[in-house]
Amino acid sequence: MAGMAVDGLVSGLDTTSLINQLVSAEAAPQTALKTRLSATTAAATAYRTVNSRMESLRSAAEALTSANLAAARTATASSADVTASATSSAVNGSSLTFSVTALASAHTVTSHLVWSSATADVRSPSAGGTDPGWPLQIRQPDGTADGKLVAEIPLPDKEPPTLNDVAAAINAGEYGLRATVVQLGPGQVRLQVTSTGTGAASQFWLRGKNETTETAGSAFVAEPPGRDAELLLTNGLTARSATNTFAELLSGVSVTVSKADPTATTTVRVASDSQGVATKVQAFVDAANAALKEIRTQSSSAQGSTAVLKGDSTLTGLTGAILSAFGTGIGTSSAATLGIQLNKDGTVAFKKETLLAALEKEPAKVQSLLGGVPAQAGPPATAAVDGLAQRVQALAKQASDTTTGTLTSLAKGRDTLAKDIQERIADWDTRLKLRRETLTRQFTAMETALSSLKSQSSWLAGQLASLPSSS
Repeated sequence: MAGMAVDGLVSGLDTTSLINQLVSAEAAPQTALKTRLSATTAAATAYRTVNSRMESLRSAAEALTSANLAAARTATASSADVTASATSSAVNGSSLTFSVTALASAHTVTSHLVWSSATADVRSPSAGGTDPGWPLQIRQPDGTADGKLVAEIPLPDKEPPTLNDVAAAINAGEYGLRATVVQLGPGQVRLQVTSTGTGAASQFWLRGKNETTETAGSAFVAEPPGRDAELLLTNGLTARSATNTFAELLSGVSVTVSKADPTATTTVRVASDSQGVATKVQAFVDAANAALKEIRTQSSSAQGSTAVLKGDSTLTGLTGAILSAFGTGIGTSSAATLGIQLNKDGTVAFKKETLLAALEKEPAKVQSLLGGVPAQAGPPATAAVDGLAQRVQALAKQASDTTTGTLTSLAKGRDTLAKDIQERIADWDTRLKLRRETLTRQFTAMETALSSLKSQSSWLAGQLASLPSSS
């Protein structure tokens, strides 16, 4: 019955509209809860947005800790034909001079046999000898006359099997080889096979089934042999690599060569990575400004502000803490000596040239100002001094830590409150549904009663009308 339309069947009233208005009036507390839920959810999102900016600031500060700064290394080579890279284990100030006497090459063999075309039957060479026999054997030098058998290449299952088929079979197999057909002239086609790897260890032999130790090489000849890349050091020692990259040529230094020139020398040097440090400091300052901007956006109290967390005391205090961390002295010095200072508008400025000059003149001081100085037992004993990056890192972690961070806790608190509000809204849904059903029944009963009264009224009117009139 609750779902039936009861609009003014007898009374002429718009009972559906009346019920909606009554339910809407009683739903005022739920409407207020929904508004509160929207604000609470928006607040949780705002706290998390600021929190993500603080987490980025923490990461940027962590990149400037003492250990990371000490590990900032770069390697340079004096030749354009040599590239070098350094890791944190590279020793600052180390160097090495050498000449490139050879580049790494892959081992190649070319058939002594000659075919009339790439589509000729591989079993019938036109020159250079007879079919060596199948399967072809892949052997590697091991100090013996026959070498070590590592794989066999079967004759392609085609009729007739052509030179092209053999090359395709080699390339399709997992032999570590690449084959191609080489045409030296009309009716002069050979098969060339090259190792996919480089270095002396890439050497191999191809030998037919019919070949013996004495006749090996009559079908395929090596040209050129695979070899290692070689560097001749100034002390007369030789460094070798199967590729053109020499990993750990110096501790933490990798060198790649691209040209062999025994007459030219190259020097690789390791130094502090000043440009890398400057890049990290710029990222640090940018992260701080991004955090400050986000805080202002979410908590602005300016006239007409619609900030979700307008005037939030936690965010206001966080702004002050960030600016204080950058503006307060570091020991007997200040961040200005690093090119870092505060602007009047509440942002942080950075002059890269100032930092580079300081790194050139006093790299150890820069490291201590950014990464701090540990306590010394002495004598004389000295207390630890936090660097700028350490200071900001601790501040950011206090705000953004995933378990104890103030912003994390505030966001989680809003989540809990939102869940409670959602449950209360759901309770109101049930309550209002029952109220609507009650009102519908009452108005339906009213219409029924009015209908009955109307029927009785009509009956009485009829009875009265039937009475004889007095003369």
